[in-house]
Amino acid sequence: MTTSSPPLSSTTKLALLSTLYFSQGLPYGFFTKALPVWMRQEGMALEVIGFSSLLALPWGLKFLWAPLVDRWGGSRWGRRRGWILPLQALTVVTLVLLAGLGAAGQPLVTALAIGMLVTSLLAASQDIATDGLAVDLLTSSERGLGNGIQVAAYRLGMIAGGGGLLAVLSHWGWTPTFLLMAALVLYMSIPIASWQEPTSASTTTTTTTTTVSLAAVLQFLFANQGRMLLWCGGLALFKLGDAFGSPMTSPLLIDKHYTIDDVALLLGTLGSGAGLVGAMLGGLLARRGRLLALVVCGLVHAALMASYALPVCWDLDQAYVGALVVVEHLTGGMATVALFTAMMDACDPRTGATDYTTQASVVVLISGIGSALSGVSASNLGFAAHFGVAGGLCVVGTLVMVPLYRAKIAPRDPAFDDELLLVPAPDGAVSWSSSAAVPACNAPASGSKAAPSGLRAGSSRPLDPP
Repeated sequence: MTTSSPPLSSTTKLALLSTLYFSQGLPYGFFTKALPVWMRQEGMALEVIGFSSLLALPWGLKFLWAPLVDRWGGSRWGRRRGWILPLQALTVVTLVLLAGLGAAGQPLVTALAIGMLVTSLLAASQDIATDGLAVDLLTSSERGLGNGIQVAAYRLGMIAGGGGLLAVLSHWGWTPTFLLMAALVLYMSIPIASWQEPTSASTTTTTTTTTVSLAAVLQFLFANQGRMLLWCGGLALFKLGDAFGSPMTSPLLIDKHYTIDDVALLLGTLGSGAGLVGAMLGGLLARRGRLLALVVCGLVHAALMASYALPVCWDLDQAYVGALVVVEHLTGGMATVALFTAMMDACDPRTGATDYTTQASVVVLISGIGSALSGVSASNLGFAAHFGVAGGLCVVGTLVMVPLYRAKIAPRDPAFDDELLLVPAPDGAVSWSSSAAVPACNAPASGSKAAPSGLRAGSSRPLDPP
């Protein structure tokens, strides 16, 4: 049965999504920002710290089970909500179990690694459903601000996890830290538990008559004569430099004799707070044009990433280092939102979770490779050369976006092509053509589906796998 409910306001949509992205950022911030500090204080090698990032591998492999979220989301709890609620509950249980590791004193490294891997698996799966929910809820005009809110909420979770929980770990110990993390995730689950996801006609069609399988991933990658595969390569290059440089900022500060409270303030609180502001600015800039936002944010962030070599070459005052951290995180947040907004432009709402997750998995996989190699690079080249290489990689990844957009390989930029018209393709597939000259009042014929707003004009991709 199809049920109807009043449309959600933009404010309600963004508030609902922000709680879910906060839930993802909280443990991620702890494991990627706070835990490396603890590991370095325990005397672990840079190579070990770098390779610990591989525990986030589920974020890069989530495309393997993303089609299941699109295909089997029709539970009585809702298409997306039916996945999110159980995953949030399992995350809380896992964090409570991790809290128990501290009962016998120092937590076992193997048990901690397993707990991190399970937490990453649950958070990555929740992210699939949440990204699908965002594609379902946000209109094209809301995506810039929506992705700004998404990254801002995620960064806010990282502030709490990487800064706040690091301070809690330092002063109160292991068990209270993980119990507090579990309580925060549980609290952030209240809005999605209280919201009743509507069953729309389009949702019913997607979940009952459409067979979404792993072939949908290949469909997406080879859409538009394989151009989306090139686009995903551009995504990987854009994020490689940041992923290569960022993991070594915490060890750099520890080796420069910063205290754990200083690192918590600089990276966890001030840095992530600046990233939050940058996310909002990046969302606003993305509304002016995706390519404009990518190039401006990417090049400025590249310069700031390379600037981490300065504290190594000169004995800078702590205020200068703090300012560098803040501005680098600000530009990093802007660049991330610009990229996420462009990724959402490429999604078909009928397979939104799969399409977005496929792109996100490419980004995470290359980020994992870059992060894993960061320790090897810093150990052998030194911090100064390492951050110089990272800045250079950021420049290359940014400049690659220009030919991708000019050659119309990238998803359409709404700044240049705001409307699309659904037209039948000769082979019965779905294709999209520019409708700039078509009056806005001319809606599609009754019974036809609205054009997915993210596909480039002229592209063609059948919905069902071959």
